[in-house]
Amino acid sequence: MANRLKRECRKLGCLNLTDSKGGYCTEHSNETYLRYDRQRLSSKERGYNYRWTKYRSWFLRLHPICAKCGRAAASVVDHIVPHKGDDVLFWAADNHQALCKRCHDIKTSSEDGGFGNKISKK
Repeated sequence: MANRLKRECRKLGCLNLTDSKGGYCTEHSNETYLRYDRQRLSSKERGYNYRWTKYRSWFLRLHPICAKCGRAAASVVDHIVPHKGDDVLFWAADNHQALCKRCHDIKTSSEDGGFGNKISKK
């Protein structure tokens, strides 16, 4: 029987390789690291609606290369400063940058504390 191919851990920013069925490395496979997924607000509740989808497509056409590594195709429009529910900061064009998924995951995990943080409205 062939071994499973190893893939990067599903935990944002983690570069460990794993072949587990759950997709998490041994360091991130315990319950505390998986809890955030159940508590996370929906994308619509976080402001990512049809208007954002159209804006994102337009922005990525203008900025096709990752602003961080400069090597990969950009696939994510990142908020440089996390908006945390602030609608003005969410839509501020000077607060956006095009990133590849890998650079975005690393940035989000290291600077913002990872996905799943509840947005605190001011």
